[in-house]
Amino acid sequence: MRNQYRLVPILFAAMLAGCASVTIGRDFDLRAVQSKVERGVTTQAQVRGWLGAPAGQGMHVDASGDRFEEWTYYYGEGRLPDMSDAKLKILQLRFDLAGVLRSYNWSGEGK
Repeated sequence: MRNQYRLVPILFAAMLAGCASVTIGRDFDLRAVQSKVERGVTTQAQVRGWLGAPAGQGMHVDASGDRFEEWTYYYGEGRLPDMSDAKLKILQLRFDLAGVLRSYNWSGEGK
């Protein structure tokens, strides 16, 4: 009988895991970002002020050999176990070596 009581919390946790929500990254409003950023004007400091520190940083080298620092922001959410309702948005910004925005791209809030 004592072992049955130990099994209850394990079963309860397993049931919860079957409908648990998963969130990655920090949410942000793509439309608000798009309305604020301006290529050739916006700086890294401004973006950091609006969105906080990027989730990832790297280097992008284009076909001409120009180098850009690339910042990535992302946010995703869904419900386990199948994630069929998952939503993901990604924002990538490229800055020249002086820290000025040169280009950006994003993918939306859909499934």
